[in-house]
Amino acid sequence: MSTPDSTATKGAELRRLHTDPELLVVVNVWDAITATTVANIPGTKALATASHGIAASRGYPDGEVIPRDEMIAEVGLIARQTELPVTADLEAGYGDPGGTIARAIDVGIVGANLEDQLKPLSESVRAVEAAVAAAESAGVPFALNARTDAWVRGGDRDPKVILDDAIERGRAYLGAGATSFFVPGKLSEETIQALVAELGERNVNVIGVPGMPGTRRLGELGVARCSFGPWSQNVALTALATLAEDAYAGGGLPEGTRKLN
Repeated sequence: MSTPDSTATKGAELRRLHTDPELLVVVNVWDAITATTVANIPGTKALATASHGIAASRGYPDGEVIPRDEMIAEVGLIARQTELPVTADLEAGYGDPGGTIARAIDVGIVGANLEDQLKPLSESVRAVEAAVAAAESAGVPFALNARTDAWVRGGDRDPKVILDDAIERGRAYLGAGATSFFVPGKLSEETIQALVAELGERNVNVIGVPGMPGTRRLGELGVARCSFGPWSQNVALTALATLAEDAYAGGGLPEGTRKLN
């Protein structure tokens, strides 16, 4: 069980990792065994949960359908598996971003994604402010990763309008106390460069999706953090599906399979 002192120490370390010159790479996990597996890989500096992965593993669709109590219990279970700092994907905060962040801190979480769902800017800024205030009240240095859905929900908007919207939101969220600004979506190098140029190096976080630059290049571009969201779960499920397909076709375990639990 985390103590207030250990939680604060982990929070300070997670904040430091976001400003370190080296890109922070977090491979998202969704339960105790995936947390333990990734935590034990050399080079792992922090863990990040994936809301989509947690929801799917418990039989829910993504999008705050899983009850908040279940989500908090699961991220707390993950935090108890490791001494590394853990940041949780808490979607839009379940209509109560301050209260949700406070509850997450109580179970050992020291960072969180908070998405804006492209709500009006003033409303989204208030959500960031509430989350920051909750962490300050708890006395925990907290890595709030304020997310914009500018690309995820961009639809057929002009790309220049999407970029301008994202930059405006990024400035507002960072100004409201967010540690970093998360921009999920399949972004070109030019878009990433524009975001970093306007918002500053080590302020922008992205997600690794098929077709995105690799982690080495993202670090060179000035990105603070790269996570993988539901894609890490898809990698695991692909391996499971491949085993089933091969076994049904007369094969067996693939060469190189490691016993990790």
